[in-house]
Amino acid sequence: MDFEALHSANFAKLDTTVTEWDTLVNHLKILEEDARKGLRGKANKANWAGYNATVSREFIGKTAGEFDDAHTQAQSIRNILRDTRNELKTQKTELLEAIARGKGNHLLVRPQGGGFTVQDPDNKAVGGQKAVDALRDVLQGILDKATEIDTTAAASLKALVDLTDYGFSGAQYKDRDAAAAAVKNAEQLAALAKKNPEDRSVAEFDALVAGLTKHSGDEIFAEHFASTLGAKGTLEFWAGINDPYRGREIGQERLDQFDDLQKHLGLTLATATQADTAEMATWKREMINLGDQQVGKGGYTVGFQVMSNLMRWGNYEDRFLTEYGTELINTEKKMSGNGRHMPTGWAHMGMDPYLNRTGTDSGSDPMTGFMKALSNSPDAATDFFNGTFVTKDEDHDFERDTDGNGKNGKVGLTNFQYLFEERDWPPERDIKGEESITGRNNLALALEAATTGHPAGEMPTIDTPAHNADQARLVESVFASVSENPKRITDHAYMSDSLGQISAEYMPDIQRGLHPGSEGEEKLFPVAGEAAKLGENEITRVLYTVSQNPDGYASISAGQHSYTTSLMEYHFRNPEAYLADPNYSEGENLKKTIEDVARVGGEIQGTIGAGRAYANELEGGAEDNDFNEALKTTSTWVGSGVGIGVGIATAPVTGPGGIVAGGVAGTATNEILSALTEGLMKDSSDEVIYRNGEDLSATRDSTYTLIESAAQKAGEAADNPSPHVVSAAATAAEQGFNNAKSNVKDAFDGEGVPRQLDTED
Repeated sequence: MDFEALHSANFAKLDTTVTEWDTLVNHLKILEEDARKGLRGKANKANWAGYNATVSREFIGKTAGEFDDAHTQAQSIRNILRDTRNELKTQKTELLEAIARGKGNHLLVRPQGGGFTVQDPDNKAVGGQKAVDALRDVLQGILDKATEIDTTAAASLKALVDLTDYGFSGAQYKDRDAAAAAVKNAEQLAALAKKNPEDRSVAEFDALVAGLTKHSGDEIFAEHFASTLGAKGTLEFWAGINDPYRGREIGQERLDQFDDLQKHLGLTLATATQADTAEMATWKREMINLGDQQVGKGGYTVGFQVMSNLMRWGNYEDRFLTEYGTELINTEKKMSGNGRHMPTGWAHMGMDPYLNRTGTDSGSDPMTGFMKALSNSPDAATDFFNGTFVTKDEDHDFERDTDGNGKNGKVGLTNFQYLFEERDWPPERDIKGEESITGRNNLALALEAATTGHPAGEMPTIDTPAHNADQARLVESVFASVSENPKRITDHAYMSDSLGQISAEYMPDIQRGLHPGSEGEEKLFPVAGEAAKLGENEITRVLYTVSQNPDGYASISAGQHSYTTSLMEYHFRNPEAYLADPNYSEGENLKKTIEDVARVGGEIQGTIGAGRAYANELEGGAEDNDFNEALKTTSTWVGSGVGIGVGIATAPVTGPGGIVAGGVAGTATNEILSALTEGLMKDSSDEVIYRNGEDLSATRDSTYTLIESAAQKAGEAADNPSPHVVSAAATAAEQGFNNAKSNVKDAFDGEGVPRQLDTED
């Protein structure tokens, strides 16, 4: 900064600017609250249906979110400007005071060019030349500090604004120092990451772990770190760290911290990919281009293998994941002969480095880490699985009987069909030397995200969009595939928790598929978004198969009871919503409605109860307690304010939170779920409901007991109680449960059916 610029600085314009930003921040705060409570609140309570349920409502939610980001970004800009102004004012004051002190000692300070001179014109200064030099150094220090303040403020503001091409950044900084520190720390850590592994000290490794752990969520830091390191540098850094022949000291001293570095490096890169800067656009493009290229000298590790292991954490930008996945699939096609054999290049060999440090697998198969990335990014997951692996006309060996004439012909495959049905997954071992399940398990998690619209392992919220057409079509493919060959799940039972969650969140679609006839289904089992079209036979085969696993059984059971109870309450409140036959009374129409709901609920319980009974039969009853314990884990649904979330989305009620979000239900649903998960209710034999899954008759008693209670509580919550309707619901639930007996037999031709179904009266 020029001496004269600081000496004569007039901060009036900057004061005005800060004041204007203060005003803008306050106005944006009001708009943010209006958007959150008004725009988004009204959207969540509106009666969305069809295209509007999946597009318009989501757009409104994102628009409301932009107001929050706009307010946050305005705060950060205001904070940086205000802090910069205050600090520059301080530097000006210090400059003037230093000049005044010099004048008191007969020293004269004059501007010269962009700088200044200090003179002792009368040779009267106490200290002589030392005093001249001292004042010069003080003034230069003040100018240097002012220059740093001005430069870092400009860099911080530019970095903040450049994070997004469109919309606003959610990055938040309390002052200029915080934003400037983000840039400085990123440059320092990137410099450490660029060092050769053999030249990096243990202390520098510790600095990397600590720095990335602390700043991985800082948007300016992440963008600056990744773009400074570069795509090639990123790959070489993680590959070099894991090279057993380089950096042996760190390998010996800090091997137990490699997983921490892997996690927080991955989180940092995920944050960085959300930035829209030109530098990050280059980084993403180069990373994809380097995917099939060898990393470093020697060895056969390629970019996809390295990068995919850093993708196991965080929310990577959707477009980057989609383009990355496309090129990863193209590379696998070349490596596997268009899926004819295992992609041998992904198999871990004895001398290969361990690129994954979590202990679950070696990291040699890049599809494993990529699937985990998709599990955190639902939109990208949906796009990827619906993408094409091979077309019908490509050179491959995939054939199907598509028209039922008994003859196979070549078909195209989606990425879902290839990975779920056809891929020969490379063998993997975990840290204990046991066969690793991580690859296929991550596939199940990615499918959970792709079909539900929210990250795997999480419950849907009020802001989770209703299911769209692409998600619904993918669910149809999943059900068709498992129905065609249940071993795709039973041979990999650990995938059942995700399949159970998917089934639970598509409970309206499932109940539509099980209900005989189609007249008025949209009124009986309303769905806000796109409904998946599922057949009774494939629903039966899928539910029976998935419920043989405790976690899969628990999710489906809780989902069914949540949806059934909420739906009953809705119909009790709106007795003419489904049937308004003038030939019958309102009470008679309501009775028929509740019977239909209860019957389908009982049928689902009969199907999954049979699956549970069969699993216990295979294990001699050893697993029955596991099923009871799994039911307790679904307690997270109780009091969530969402119930089954997207699965309960209803056109005449409200958005993804469905009945609960609209304030129609809640009490009855929560009470029923509490009874289910906490063992508060007993069946007719005075046993806790669903405690004995080995005896299917006990499961039947538990089912109609809970559904009867659901009808009772729903009627009471709606201020429309009816003992007659409650009694009819119990009978219908029992009928539905018994219907499952023939459904399962028909679906499996008597194979794999527990003895209880064959012998029960």
